[in-house]
Order: sequence, then C-alpha cells, then structure tokens
Amino acid sequence: MSTTRTALVIGGGVAGPVAATALRKAGIDARVYEAYPGPTFGVGSGLALAPNGVAALDIIGAGDRIRAMASPITDVAMSIGGKHLHLPTLPDTLLQLVDRNELHQALHDHAVAAGVPFEYNKRLVGVDEHESGVTAHFADGTSATADVLIGADGIRSTVRGLIDPKAPGPEYTGMLGFGAIVDSDIDIEPGTMTFAFGKQAYYLYGAVEPGQIMWGANLPHKEYMSLSEARAVPAEHWLKILRETYAADTPGGELARNTTVETLETTGALHIMPPVPQWYRGRMVLVGDSVHAPSNSSGQGASLAIESAVQLARCLRDLPDPASAFAAYERSRRSRVEGIAARAAKINHSKTPGPVARKVMPVMMRVMVRFMDLEKTMGAEQRYRIDWDAPVDQEPVAVG
Repeated sequence: MSTTRTALVIGGGVAGPVAATALRKAGIDARVYEAYPGPTFGVGSGLALAPNGVAALDIIGAGDRIRAMASPITDVAMSIGGKHLHLPTLPDTLLQLVDRNELHQALHDHAVAAGVPFEYNKRLVGVDEHESGVTAHFADGTSATADVLIGADGIRSTVRGLIDPKAPGPEYTGMLGFGAIVDSDIDIEPGTMTFAFGKQAYYLYGAVEPGQIMWGANLPHKEYMSLSEARAVPAEHWLKILRETYAADTPGGELARNTTVETLETTGALHIMPPVPQWYRGRMVLVGDSVHAPSNSSGQGASLAIESAVQLARCLRDLPDPASAFAAYERSRRSRVEGIAARAAKINHSKTPGPVARKVMPVMMRVMVRFMDLEKTMGAEQRYRIDWDAPVDQEPVAVG
C-alpha cells in the first residue's frame, strides 16, 4: 500500500494541473504552486494534441471538454516550394488543434472542479527533505510541506536543478516561434494541416473555421531570445521580418500579410530538451517539459506531458514509497519520450537548411514522402494508451 498521501506540484501550465487532478483521482491530496501572479492564460498560440494525449485526458475526465473546443485534423499534407504532396493518413483522427491559452484555462478549471487548490506568486527558491516529507520554500517567505514534490515547472525548471545541479538545460533549435489566426479566403480543405517548407523558412497552416486560418512560423534566428525578450520587441518589427521571409511562398506570403499586430502571437525561442540523467532524487521528481520537451516538430510535446502526469499518479498510487514509485515511473516513460524526441530532432534539421540544402530539398522531400510509412513512424506513438485500472508492478531496486 502506498504511503504517499500528499503532494506539492510546482507549476501550473499543462503537466501541473493534470498531475494534480490525476493524483486526486488516485486518492492523494495535491496542491499546485504557481510562480505567476495568476493562472498562466494568454501564453503561447496554437498547439496540437495527439490521440494518445487526449486519451490520457479521458482518464481524468477532461477529454470531452478538450474535444469540444478543438479543431480535428484528419489529413496532413506537405508543401515544398509551393508544390503540395499529400501524406498517407492513419485510420483515426491525427490531431486535435487547440489554442494553448484555452487549453491552459480548461485544464486549470477542470483541476479546480476536481478539488485541486492553486496558490499563486509562489516562486520556488529552495527545498528541505526530511524523513517524513519535503518542504518547499518560496520567494515570498512562505513554505509548504508534503510527502512528495513534483516539478512541473517547465523547460527552465528550478526543481530539475535542485534534483541535479549538473542537469543539462534546454537546447535552442535556432528558431523563434510565431503564430496567428487570420481572416483569409484561401481555399483549404477543412480538417487538413499542411507542413510547408518555404523558400527561406518552415511554417504550417490549417483551417480552423470557415474563412479563418491558423498558421505557425518557425523563423530561423541565430540569436537566442526568451519569450519575454521576444515579446519586448515591437510586433511591427516581427511582422516586417515575417512578411519578408515568407513573401515568395504560397500561401505563406498571404498569411503573413494578413497577420496583424493584434493577431500575432510571439512564443519565443523553440527548444528541445536533451536526455535528463536524473528524473528524481529523494522525494522530488520531474514531469512534463521539465524532464522531456521534444521540439514542436514532434507534435507530441503537450501529449507526452499529459501522459507522464497520469502515469506518475498511477505509480504513486500503487507503490509503497516514493523511491519505488519514481523508479517505476521513469521505467515506463524514458524510452518512449526519448525516442519521440530523437525523431523530432531529425525533422528540425530540415527546417533550417543552408543554401545548398535548400536547392536539393524539393527532390529529397519528394523521395522521402514517396517511401514514407506514417503508420510505422507515428502510428505506435498515437495508439499508446494508459490502463489506469491496471496495478503498477514493482521491480527490485538494484543495490550497489
């Protein structure tokens, strides 16, 4: 029987509310501590949830809520220099396109309805571990104690550094992210997402409503810029660069021209997390982007965070102590998340090609599409399901 009765969840983005809700479902009293002064609504633009991520949300009762607000993507296409190539599709819906702001709000509200308390202006500055639990210390001078502490504090995780001061940080992909929903009469098949390799940069787009198109730009940018740094630059400056970069692309040029200061969302540097050696130590453990953040090329970032949050709750529910629960959690997740991250890293290289690579890319991509087996590369990823009711088995912990 588990001895874990209480949990501190650091971070209120995607993984934090899901973890806290799943822990409550598992009979563990979880509370979320967020560094921001309020819920993190208004951060980011659109994102895609894969079927496996939505299925994990079904476990905590949030799946239908997300489906109701999402735009289903049932077909995918590739555009190379303006020439379109349809990709082979999987039998089921590939993705659910959601607004990140709306997703954050929905997960927050669902957690609150499940009884999860949220506390704000709680920036973690230190942790004390003791035999009976773990105490978190916050910048405002307050503290909180529980049986375990879960770091769901994102790619710049404080908890990751407390677990392992030598842990690697996120790596910059060499691209900044932008997104917008624009009014346009471009003829786009409903339910289709197009991944476009323009003449100078990569972008994607799809119809969300009649006469409205969502598009996202991965703008090559040598200089690293955080979200706050990128947003400190006037939107007019970024619009000018985006319009120049995508001017020769169809429909990229029109999408950029139709984007306004009011509709442009700046998401800052795009990252990928290298493998993290230590997922846990003592009574502390990592979940979501703090431990695995594949680049946006994977289409799985948020879904993997949701999966891990639910799996962690299962392990803490079934295993007798934090050490055995955290070990089982890592065993169940590491190979999956690192495999998907590796696939996404290969795609990133094609998003920022040099002058020579750009010339040969059309031929290379057409050959790749011809032999692409989407079922083989993505089918297993999307069919992954968590059996909440199945007991988690404990494996012996090696000594010495």
